[in-house]
Amino acid sequence: MKIVPSKKMSLFTPAIFGDLKNFAHEQQAKGMTLIDLSLGSPDLPPHAKIREHLSYRAGLAESYGYTLTGTQRFYDAVSRYYKRRSNVDLDPATEIIQTIGSQEGLVHLPIAFCDPGDIVLSTNPAYVAYDAGIHLAGATPYYMPQTADNDYLPDLDAVPEDIAQKAKLLILNLPGNPVPAMPSLAYFEKVIAFAKKYNIIVLHDAAYSEFYFTGDGPISFLAAPGAKEVGMEINSLSKSFSLAGTRIAYIAGNAEMIAVIKQLKSNLDFGIFEPIQDAAVVALDNAEEITESLRATFSQRHKTLMNGLQALGWEAAPSDGGMFVWAKYPYAIDCTELAFQLIEQAGVVTVPGTVFGTAGQGYLRLALVQPKELLQEAVDRLAKVQLLAQSKN
Repeated sequence: MKIVPSKKMSLFTPAIFGDLKNFAHEQQAKGMTLIDLSLGSPDLPPHAKIREHLSYRAGLAESYGYTLTGTQRFYDAVSRYYKRRSNVDLDPATEIIQTIGSQEGLVHLPIAFCDPGDIVLSTNPAYVAYDAGIHLAGATPYYMPQTADNDYLPDLDAVPEDIAQKAKLLILNLPGNPVPAMPSLAYFEKVIAFAKKYNIIVLHDAAYSEFYFTGDGPISFLAAPGAKEVGMEINSLSKSFSLAGTRIAYIAGNAEMIAVIKQLKSNLDFGIFEPIQDAAVVALDNAEEITESLRATFSQRHKTLMNGLQALGWEAAPSDGGMFVWAKYPYAIDCTELAFQLIEQAGVVTVPGTVFGTAGQGYLRLALVQPKELLQEAVDRLAKVQLLAQSKN
């Protein structure tokens, strides 16, 4: 039997992550001790309160039916979380929809709003799920630049008038992956004015909103005046609450937009395991306690890696938050080739910048997912590998 994939599958090329992992395992089998800074998966365990409640709820016989959608308890908890953390009022019944992790929500959302040929404003580099969703909808991406001149924020002024007139959706991610640029309410106000002028739906991916190292709280897009008139915010419990494997997230914002997504979701899935939803309620209701410890840990890691790389002559994008360091290395070598060399010579696993777009050439992404002592060891290893030594001569 001859298996012929659809033409659309040509848009979904295999990610390099698998090749990097396989090569890393080969080096490990030869005796290399690895320091893995590649995958943005939290290394910290969920808080004991979350684990204990999940275990308790999973032990109840009545916990195993379909939920069909988010539970009222979950939606109420999201609403309380936004009111406490960002002073944003959300109607649990009409302004929140649960998704099976943010990946699922990000990939499916363009289907709800974009027709083939519609333009979606994104960035280059950007998280890979954005392009996947755009391609699945048959839409066309237009990439806004992110440069130091604009504090690495997506440059709305660089979008040509004819492109802005045709755009249907704008995707933002602040602080971002891979570029951890930090938002401000002033920037979000500019986004809202832009969206109103051109009738563009805004989706802000807030997966790293609790990873801020200065200030008093996370900056939500929905906290900006007029935000709910033009858009939504998607957030996941994967990062801030170390619940990556449970796959639970939500989209909040404009009620009409949420209704469209609800209609789509009703045809895609039957909801998330109820004990996971109840564990998420515990997480959201105890966010202040849980995320304070998270920030203290990641702030120390961030300083260690940023200072270490800069001492080696790398140019790390300035940031006061996020889960990653986006660094330009001072060597004339392809970023993918460098990533493999660093595994072989130093046992340090990173991600080449071109995974996130063509503008990532010359950059590596390093995740803050190891204790600060191991991050310092990673820097020490990078200082000693043959490639770096040659470049200094």
